[in-house]
Amino acid sequence: MSRLSVFMVAVLGLIVASFASLDLQWSQFLSLSAMQAMGRFVAEFFPPDTQPAFLMKVGLATLETLAMSALGTLLAVVLGLTLAWPAARRHAGDWAPLRTPVRWLLNFLRSVPELVWASLMLISAGMGPFAGTLALGFHTAGVLGRLFAETMENAPAGPAEALRTQGVRPSLVFLYATVPQVLPQCLSYTLYRWENNIRAAAVMGVVGAGGLGQMLAFHMGLFHMGKTATILAAMVALVGLVDLLSNLARRALTR
Repeated sequence: MSRLSVFMVAVLGLIVASFASLDLQWSQFLSLSAMQAMGRFVAEFFPPDTQPAFLMKVGLATLETLAMSALGTLLAVVLGLTLAWPAARRHAGDWAPLRTPVRWLLNFLRSVPELVWASLMLISAGMGPFAGTLALGFHTAGVLGRLFAETMENAPAGPAEALRTQGVRPSLVFLYATVPQVLPQCLSYTLYRWENNIRAAAVMGVVGAGGLGQMLAFHMGLFHMGKTATILAAMVALVGLVDLLSNLARRALTR
């Protein structure tokens, strides 16, 4: 049996074990009483609050959430690229003594959820969007740093080897041979993580990190369902806008 077959059998066994170990009450979830309760809850969201003063607050919170996600992603790109350089073995003979410890650091950064990072940042930076921005930056740096390092390692070795045999310094080899090959893939990863950070920024507001999430936690906690519906609509519109911009950017990169 091939390794792929063994792997697929193991994954299938894990899926079966997951269904067997979890208490999935499908009959209760799909019951008539559950559907009616969910319908009543959804009906409370209508009509959304469209008062001009409240819409202004939502608009400002939307811009704050967008700024948090953009700045957090930018910080993550800078930190991720800085850590990806020592975390990657750029050619077969590269010793890369820092590869393992830096990869451990990247694993730590991305293993800690954004909400935990936000809670830690709130202690040092106080409540507000700054804490959320730092939390997004640290968590996303772990994700992008690992992706950037893998991209560098998987880049075709021909152009870099040609420069290396001519005695070009490693930094210039990286700049003129590796970067042009990995840049489109790294930009694609960055745009994808920016989309994810929009959602994460909205959720982190629940712990007081600002933006739409903070408004959502406040008004939903007070059962202001009309206002909650307006905030949710703003979140959906913001994610859709960023997704559209990301798709346009990807198309421009692939032309």
